[in-house]
Amino acid sequence: MDFKQIAKDVLLIEANELKDAALNISDEIERAVKLISSCKGKLVITGVGKSGLVGSKMAATFASTGTSSFFLHPTEAMHGDLGMIGKDDIVLGISYSGESEELIQILPHLKRFDIPLIAMARSKDSTLASYSDVFIDINITKEACPLDTAPTSSTTLTMALGDALAVCLMKYNNFAKEDFASFHPGGSLGKKLFIKVDDLLQKENLPIVASGTSLKDAVVIMSEGRLGNAIILDESKKVQGLLSDGDLRRYMMKEDFSLDTKVEEIATLTPRSIKDKNILASDALQIIEDNKIQLLLILNNDETLYGALHIHKLIEAGIK
Repeated sequence: MDFKQIAKDVLLIEANELKDAALNISDEIERAVKLISSCKGKLVITGVGKSGLVGSKMAATFASTGTSSFFLHPTEAMHGDLGMIGKDDIVLGISYSGESEELIQILPHLKRFDIPLIAMARSKDSTLASYSDVFIDINITKEACPLDTAPTSSTTLTMALGDALAVCLMKYNNFAKEDFASFHPGGSLGKKLFIKVDDLLQKENLPIVASGTSLKDAVVIMSEGRLGNAIILDESKKVQGLLSDGDLRRYMMKEDFSLDTKVEEIATLTPRSIKDKNILASDALQIIEDNKIQLLLILNNDETLYGALHIHKLIEAGIK
């Protein structure tokens, strides 16, 4: 049995259904976007079985992209949770057949309280669609299941249309990266957009040496500082250079190597530095990577040393 071909066929079947739906998308999408955007309450998504699982994922997507949303199971709604739907809410009901008994049972109650309903079903003639204010067609020609019965293409299309709605709302409401990060402060994007250089800087116990320090003494300070570098300052605390582990190793290969050599004779005298401690840590990482360095110096406006940022600190913080 050629499982590779079977998998390929499944993907192609579902891809073709998505393509057909894209080519035949209706103005109902725009109506749904504007209805949801004008909602003063929450978008309540409901459905049974596979539709319920898709609805749960859709609710999570909406909630994380700026549209307040939650999933409500129709059975739970009939047993007390119907009160979770407020008068300012909108309901998005999902049922491929449009006839799911548990879902149909709550529709009269929604209409009794004039709760707007967006329906996702395969037919405009279905019971679910007849109660709806906006109807989104999720009809497909063929399920990817070889028996043409198990929800496969239909659930894929439903989820994709949910994503399409979420993206439309993001654009309609000018939802930006910063907004997304606010909903994901612990995620990589949140870290990328919120953590500043000043949050990660080492400002104390820095490996600092004075101009004229011997290489022998500088190596001791480098080892104690654990940054792989020694920062050379003059009497006014301004940076004169940076002695790196690489500088030291390259000098050790020379025939005239001597531990009595002054640090500034082999150090980098124009180390990379910035004066803005409030730039994003992700931007600092880009500077470090572009310059192929490990330590970035942060200076005050008067050129004196404020702190140092090591690439390992950025990695530990999850900055990418």
